Amino acid sequence: MAVLGASLGSFFNVLIDRLPKKQSIVYPGSRCSECGKAIPWWLNIPVLSYVVLGGKCKYCGAKIHWHHLIVEIITPILFILLFFKFGIESFLFYKYLVLICFLIPIFLIDLFEQLILHVMSIPLIVFGLGSSLVPQSDVGIINSLLTGAVVFSLLVAITYLFAKIQKKEGMGGGDIWLMTGIACCFGFLSAPFIILIASLLGILFFAVMIRKKSVGMPFGPFLVLASVIWVFVGDVLIDKLMLKVL
Repeated sequence: MAVLGASLGSFFNVLIDRLPKKQSIVYPGSRCSECGKAIPWWLNIPVLSYVVLGGKCKYCGAKIHWHHLIVEIITPILFILLFFKFGIESFLFYKYLVLICFLIPIFLIDLFEQLILHVMSIPLIVFGLGSSLVPQSDVGIINSLLTGAVVFSLLVAITYLFAKIQKKEGMGGGDIWLMTGIACCFGFLSAPFIILIASLLGILFFAVMIRKKSVGMPFGPFLVLASVIWVFVGDVLIDKLMLKVL
C-alpha cells in the first residue's frame, strides 16, 4: 500500500506540474523543469531520490519544489489510513482511494494556480455518480444525483445573485464543479457538513493570517481538506449527531 501510494504520488506530481500548463502527462518523460535534462528511473524513485539529491536537480542544481516530497509522503499515508479504516475487501476502500486520487492534485493545483481544472472536476462528478450505482456504496444513485443537482443549482444561483448585487464575480466556476463532485460522492447527509467544515477551516486560516494582508487562499483546498477529514471521521460525527437527536 505504501509503495502504491508513493508511486501514485509521483504521478500526481506530474499532473500538478503539467496540467495547468496544458502539457502532455505522458510525453516527454520526467525531466528537470529548469535544464530540461531527462531524469532516469534511478533518480526518480519516490521520496528516496528527493532525499538523496537534497531536493536539487543532479545536473543543474536547481531546487525541486517541496510539493514533490510532500505528495509522495502524504499519498501513501492516506492510503494506509484508508486500508485500516475500511479494509481492502470493502468497496468503500476503493471508492475513497479513487476520490483521494482526484483530491490531491486538485488541492495543489488550486493552491498554486488558483485554478480548478475541468479535466479534474468533471470526471469527479462522473465518478461520484458512477460509484453510487454500486450496491455496496454508502450513497445511492438517487441520493448522489439529487444532491449534486441541488448543490450545483444553489451555488449557481448564489453566484449569479452575488455578481448582480456586488457587480463583481463571486465563487469561481471551478469551485462550483468541485463542490458538485464532492456532493455526488458523499450524498445529502454529508455534503452540508463538508461545506461547513471547509468554511470553518477558511475562517480559521484567515483569522490566523489576518495581519498579512497580502495572503490569499482559494476555497478549493479547504473543500479538499474537509472532504478528507469527513472520509475518516464523518461516520463517527454523524452517529454522535443522531444519538443526540434521538
